[in-house]
Parts: sequence; structure tokens; C-alpha cells
Amino acid sequence: MNAIKMLTRQRTRVFTRTRLFALAAAFSLAGMFPAHADTGTVRFKFFKAGWFIGAQAGSGILVFRDQIYPFRIGGISGGLTFGGSSTDLVGTARNMHHPTDIEGIYTALGAGIAVGAGGRAIQMRNAKGVVLTLEGKQLGVAFDFDLSGMSVSIQKQ
Repeated sequence: MNAIKMLTRQRTRVFTRTRLFALAAAFSLAGMFPAHADTGTVRFKFFKAGWFIGAQAGSGILVFRDQIYPFRIGGISGGLTFGGSSTDLVGTARNMHHPTDIEGIYTALGAGIAVGAGGRAIQMRNAKGVVLTLEGKQLGVAFDFDLSGMSVSIQKQ
């Protein structure tokens, strides 16, 4: 009878150690995988003008995790750029972990035409993996088929 009790106690200890090891392994593996990325909503308002080489400047807002973050936009473009336009775009910012992930340089090959009012849609990505998918309206007299670089930076409050 004594041997049966000892065997039962050993099995209980082994089972408890195995469960603790499995639990510790699960927690260490969880730290190896990146946290879940979220999506924010964005609004861009900027003015673009140029003659072969263009420039753009403006501002926008990011709504991320129920907080509003204003940001500045600036950039240049090269290619076929003629005229000037005002653009208002809305959309999403995907693959974000922190609001500052939206900051950085975005590049895009784009085309647009505005004589009075026109539509615009664009998708861009920065080095942090944030993908902006935007669409909206463009107002002005402009034609562009160019490679654009846009810098986005959160305004410090």
C-alpha cells in the first residue's frame, strides 16, 4: 500500500511539473509574436501644385483607439505634373500598433485629372508597414501622372 501512495504522489508531481512547463512555454511563445495590429481612420486635406515637379502641403487627422491625432503632410512629386489642386481624402490606416506608426515617408505612383472637380483614390505604404487606403475629391485645374513622396508627421500638442 505504501508503494501505491508513493507512485501516486510521483505521478502527481510529474503532472504538475509538466503543466507548469507547458504554461511557461505558452507564455514565452506569446511574447515572440507581434501584438495584434489595429486600423485607424484618416482624413487628408492638402494642396498640390507643380510644373513637371510638384509640391504638396497640408494637414490631416488620425482617429485611432478613440483618440484624435492631428498631423502635417508635405512632399514632392516628379513626372507629368501640371496645374494645382486641392484634395480632400478619407480612408483607413491599417497595420498600426501605436499612433506614431502613421509617421514616415509614403511613396505612390499616381494619376489624376481635375478640371473643376474630380475623384481621387490612392493606396500607399510606409516603412513601418502602415497601409493608407484613401479616396475622395480633388478640386482645381490639374493633370498628374507622377511618382509622389509624402511625409506624414504627428503634431506635438
